[in-house]
Amino acid sequence: MKTDRDSSKPSEPTDNRIPGTSAGPTSPERMLRGLGVSSGIAVGPAYVVDSGTLQVPEYQIDADQIEAERARFAEATGKACRQIRKLKEKASLLPESAAEDVGFLLDAHLAMLSNSRLTRGVERRIVTDRINAEGAVQAEIAALAHSFAEMNDTYISARIADVREVGGRLIRVLLQRKFQAFSQVPEGSIIIAEELTPADTALMDPRRIGGFATVLGGAEGHTAIMARSLGLPAVLGVAGLMHGVRTGDRVVVDGISGRVFINPGAATLNGFQSRQQDLARERESLKRLRDLPAVTRDGTSIVLNANIEMPRDVEGAMDCGAAGVGLLRTEFLYMNRDDLPDEEEQYESMKGIVEGMQGRTVTARTLDVGGEKLATSLGGHFAECANPALGLRAIRLSLREPKLLETQLAAMLRAGAHGPVRILLPMICTVSEVRKVREILIRVANRLKRRGVRIADPLPPLGVMIEIPGAALSADALATTCDFFAIGTNDLTQYTLAIDRGDEQVAHLYDPLHPAVLRLIQFSTEAALRARIPVSVCGEIAGDPRYAALLLGFGIRELSMSPGSLLAVKRRIRGLDLVEATRRARVIMEQSDAGRIAILLDDFNALA
Repeated sequence: MKTDRDSSKPSEPTDNRIPGTSAGPTSPERMLRGLGVSSGIAVGPAYVVDSGTLQVPEYQIDADQIEAERARFAEATGKACRQIRKLKEKASLLPESAAEDVGFLLDAHLAMLSNSRLTRGVERRIVTDRINAEGAVQAEIAALAHSFAEMNDTYISARIADVREVGGRLIRVLLQRKFQAFSQVPEGSIIIAEELTPADTALMDPRRIGGFATVLGGAEGHTAIMARSLGLPAVLGVAGLMHGVRTGDRVVVDGISGRVFINPGAATLNGFQSRQQDLARERESLKRLRDLPAVTRDGTSIVLNANIEMPRDVEGAMDCGAAGVGLLRTEFLYMNRDDLPDEEEQYESMKGIVEGMQGRTVTARTLDVGGEKLATSLGGHFAECANPALGLRAIRLSLREPKLLETQLAAMLRAGAHGPVRILLPMICTVSEVRKVREILIRVANRLKRRGVRIADPLPPLGVMIEIPGAALSADALATTCDFFAIGTNDLTQYTLAIDRGDEQVAHLYDPLHPAVLRLIQFSTEAALRARIPVSVCGEIAGDPRYAALLLGFGIRELSMSPGSLLAVKRRIRGLDLVEATRRARVIMEQSDAGRIAILLDDFNALA
């Protein structure tokens, strides 16, 4: 995969030395600490990115120049949109979780370039203040940053970073500044920067880039998530990183312990190279688990599914031995386009996935957009929302616009004729929502039968995502109206703790081991077991071996995760005694402190 760094910041190496050549004496070994956000060890030459500050001109224009300046701004906006769409095409080649995250991010950026508060404000400044487009963009960004900060809302304040990135892109286009491409970085390089955007990270080629370290960033931000999705060792939040390091210096990035070594000595270098070899051997040993069953030491079978989003992801799911698809994200069909996908297009895409899984069950989630997940093709269905995370999104949008839902359900029913399919509803909160969807499903099925179209027979099971505290607390009632549960721990944690994990100011408070979150997971699981319906976990904790014992101890027997995490989780499950895991889960649920819970869980993982 060719990479292309297309950022709102200029990216020039601070030193043009060719790695491996001498350019004077090297500095003594220096060790810096930060946050290890993506496991692994990278050793290689540094490629230092100079963030640099754009010098933005601001000047008055004459009245007869206003229309020409507006046209120049419109042309720049169009070019910026084309750049972002090109980035989306490249991002589609990434692993599924990275592709989804960067896709949502770039669609949000596209929305900001289409009759948004930003673009309207720039237009107004050009006409009213009679200033050049670059100056108008910079002034509007500053004004938005000030007004967002005054709202005293953490979620809204955090969105200014996206505004700055889009504004920076517009300014670079207006100034005709070229973007630095990471595709020209020497193979095996370690990127050293003050900050990297999620788009920067998502478009790095792991075959060329060894890893990266930055001064800014947090463990739960989008940049960190991208690094984990790509398997790139990364350390963020490294104070003093940019001082005394030059392109070509030897660097070690330890994403496990959160350390960065500049010009490591021979002993340090040998030690990390040895650890790299150990990690490589471990990856090879995991591959041998592919065809072995996911069964505990005392004989309990666990279903390990894959989260995927496109037909191209099926190969990865099959390669890791996934039992099926526990979460098929369908949003990709709506992204990066101005029209809506019709029934035939959705059917053909889902059919390819169902057939590719060769008889394994595919759980397809209905449209989960809205809030921070903006799709340009759905722009006419949204009004501005003060707090998108709590607004019109997911099943709420589908029920308000039933034609969207009917088209999706028809495609899913038709795909179900080619293999086992389940239908999953996101952001369910009430029993009435499930009943309405079931009524629509039956109506769509009858219409297809009248047309003589082959569909799933019997109708696919209808399940709900448990990702809102209200849904978890109503799990007993929901279990009487649906056929299975899928617990989405990412949103459940975020909504329960009122924390935006992408906001660096509060991301450290995001904790799936918080007693309130665990009680909601346990309550939902027990409700499903009482109702004798399947229950799975498909959030990030499902793909982390650390949590496997606790989830199984709650009674969960089905986990769904990124294909890259499946074999490590399988290894943990095969080493578990389920009786002991259940006992430890009971002890943990008697605790009231997240720190104590973490200790009890880690102690159990160390012993069992």
